[in-house]
Amino acid sequence: MRIVFRWADNQAEHSHALRGIKKMVLDSGLPYEPSKFVTSQPRLAYGPAPAKGQRAEREYLDIYLLERRSEEEVRAALLQTAPSGFEILQLTRVPYPLPSVQNLMAAIRYRVKGDFSAYISSGRKLEDWNGMSQLAVTVQALNGITYEKNLTDGLLASRVLGPQEIELTLVPISGQWIRPQWFMAAWLDIPVPAQDENFTVEGFDFIRQELCWRDTQGVYHTI
Repeated sequence: MRIVFRWADNQAEHSHALRGIKKMVLDSGLPYEPSKFVTSQPRLAYGPAPAKGQRAEREYLDIYLLERRSEEEVRAALLQTAPSGFEILQLTRVPYPLPSVQNLMAAIRYRVKGDFSAYISSGRKLEDWNGMSQLAVTVQALNGITYEKNLTDGLLASRVLGPQEIELTLVPISGQWIRPQWFMAAWLDIPVPAQDENFTVEGFDFIRQELCWRDTQGVYHTI
């Protein structure tokens, strides 16, 4: 079963979130497949966690069952033992041979919220995000050397949602996922430290909306 869920009140950052999910499955009474590494634990596959400096509107969990159960049965069993703040958004049966979310995702959609008006006076226009076609960021190494990284191939789509909100759909560049903070830094001409995983752009909130998969025709769909 593939579960799309979220945490109320941003509890996904809580250190016990993963433990709470495992306990939920253990106590649910569902006929789960044991983990290959710790047989007393259920076999689970988690979708990628949101990166540092981000929060997620949708998170993903695959539960492997030994017996067929209806979606309604699984939902009811999990909700009886779910940890506080755990909300199921979607639950679907997935054929066993299909890839996990981690291997299925081909694009990530983000919302970026903040006061864009503070930068418009410097010649930038919010509407530039409608179909943005060129973006490059300056990356600074620890030794002070800088180089330019072209981010254009990683920006699948972009659009303005409102005066303080844009949407970005990102794809990997040569197999590497680039954080949305880098795309904002490119637009604002802010250098990005090469080794700083905590880098963010102050004044903006980065929200991971959803993950997408790509069909054989090249069309992207929400997972």
